[in-house]
Amino acid sequence: MAGKTYIPSIVDQHIGRRMQLRRTMLGLSLKDLANICGVTFQQIQKYETADNRISASRLFEIGAAMQTPVSFFFSGLPGNMPDETRATRSMHLHQPDADDPMLRTESLELIRLYWKLGTDAQRASIIKMLKTFAGEE
Repeated sequence: MAGKTYIPSIVDQHIGRRMQLRRTMLGLSLKDLANICGVTFQQIQKYETADNRISASRLFEIGAAMQTPVSFFFSGLPGNMPDETRATRSMHLHQPDADDPMLRTESLELIRLYWKLGTDAQRASIIKMLKTFAGEE
């Protein structure tokens, strides 16, 4: 009997992107998170790219390792309203825009570093500098 081929769903892809977002925001490498979870970094990478589906128990462990509730990984998905039907929910699911800057690692790194700054004045200086570089000041 041949095994089934895994085709990642949009939900699996969303969870993987949220996992990468949280890991990047914490400043953890793939290897760091893998060590915490007791798996290989390749496995973490496969979860993030949705090449492998994450079981509920593993997602719970990953959430605990990254000090975030499991609900974080589902945030942004439609369908949490009790009166929605499956058909209605599926209409709202879509592939992410490949050009979305928020899906880029450098954007996530910038956000993480920005919020690590110690004062509002430091953050304001960075915003002013970026506006100047972008020609918006």
